[in-house]
Amino acid sequence: MRKRILMLDDNQDVLDVVKEALSYERFEVTITSETENIIESISNHKPDLLMLDYKLGGLRGDEICRQVKAHPALCNMPVIICSAYLNKDDMLACGCDAIISKPFGLDELIDTVNGLLVESVKSESQ
Repeated sequence: MRKRILMLDDNQDVLDVVKEALSYERFEVTITSETENIIESISNHKPDLLMLDYKLGGLRGDEICRQVKAHPALCNMPVIICSAYLNKDDMLACGCDAIISKPFGLDELIDTVNGLLVESVKSESQ
């Protein structure tokens, strides 16, 4: 079964590139720029991994990450925060599993996603 990824960003170009790159790697990718009711959307979509832009219209990525990590049904989902505004200490404080600096290379993106999904499979099997 293909792993499901949900990507939230307010830049359509970034969403399109990420979707194309990860779809090529055989992931099922859903993209959105909507932050309204995002926890409900994540719960309904049930992704294996969540990617968030840090600076969004409305909620910030770190705020969404905190909500995900505090949610009993979502707390074990790996979360990647992508940002050009890097204060890694602030971003790590929200509980994210990885940070990718924008602009990022596709190899870095794919390696980070694969690494987190392999880790989450190992955690589930223990």
